[in-house]
This record gives sequence, structure tokens and C-alpha cells, in this order.
Amino acid sequence: MYLLITLGAIALIVVLWAVSAYNRLVTLRQRFKNAFAQIDVQLKRRYDLIPNLVETAKGYLKHERETLEAVISARNAAQDASKAAAANPDDSGAVQGLLAAETLLGGAMTRFMALAEAYPDLKANQNMMQLTEELTSTENKVAFARQAYNDAVTGYNTARETFPTVIISNNLGFKEAILFEIENPAEKAAPKVSFD
Repeated sequence: MYLLITLGAIALIVVLWAVSAYNRLVTLRQRFKNAFAQIDVQLKRRYDLIPNLVETAKGYLKHERETLEAVISARNAAQDASKAAAANPDDSGAVQGLLAAETLLGGAMTRFMALAEAYPDLKANQNMMQLTEELTSTENKVAFARQAYNDAVTGYNTARETFPTVIISNNLGFKEAILFEIENPAEKAAPKVSFD
């Protein structure tokens, strides 16, 4: 009789622990998904600003059509990748696709800004100055959102990989989340957008 009560108590403790561990993993997964949603909001804002920058610059950069088209193409690819990743932020392939697209967009924007620096009339354009200021602000917000996302992912992955929770996470499909890191060190810095 005492053996049955002891085994029942042990089983109850194990079940309560399993439920608690499962609920904790679900909570942490939802936190990193929410953090990704914050990145997505800022990326959408940036994607909306880029066409306005290009339109403002078109009149001044008539001979630089290739650069302007590259920026718009990279922006569209990044926007599509962002939609795919936002639909399922715990899909590492979708997030990696977004990271690759963001790297290409960052490179295109860097070339665009460097080119714009060579046109004094464009630098002095009030609309261009306002748009670049908004872009700088948005880049800062993206950086903060990435940091919050990476913190949430680190907490989730740590909980997921810690023993004995790893037993539940492996058996119930809690996949590893990937950090939102830019591979190319040159792309880690926000593009210079100052027209001073």
C-alpha cells in the first residue's frame, strides 16, 4: 500500500513537472514570436520608407538607374522574405531567408547612400533629409527590436536545451529558434544616412 502511494506521488510529481515545463516552453516560444513581430513592424516601416527615398533621388540620379533598381529589387525581396518569416517565426529556414535578404538590402542601401553623397543638390533636398532622418530612426528601432528578439530566443533555447526540460522539448516538437544576426560584419553597422 505504501509503495503504491509512493509511486503515485512520484508519478504525480513527474506529471506536474512535465505540465509546468511544457507551459514554460510555450510561454517562451510566444515571447520570441512576439519579439519577432516587433522586428517585423520596424522592417515594414523601413520597407515603406525606401521607395520614397528612391523616388526623391530619381530626379537627381538619372544616370544611376542600375543602383536605384537594385535598391528596389532588394527591398522587394526583403519584404517578401519578411512576410514568410512573420507567418512562421519559429521556422528557421524562413528566418534565415529573411537574414539573407536583409543582408542584400543593407548592401544595396549602403551603395545608394554612398552614391547620394556625391550629389550636393540631393543632399540639400528637404524631403531627402527628412526621409533619411526617418530611416536612421527606423534603423535604431530595428536594432532594438533585434536585441529584444535575440534575448527572447536565447531564453527559449536555453530553457529548451536544459535538462530535464530537453526531454519534453525534443518529444513535443519544440524546435530550436535562430538568432537574428547578420552574417556579413560590414552589414552589422547601420547604413550611413547623414547628408551633412
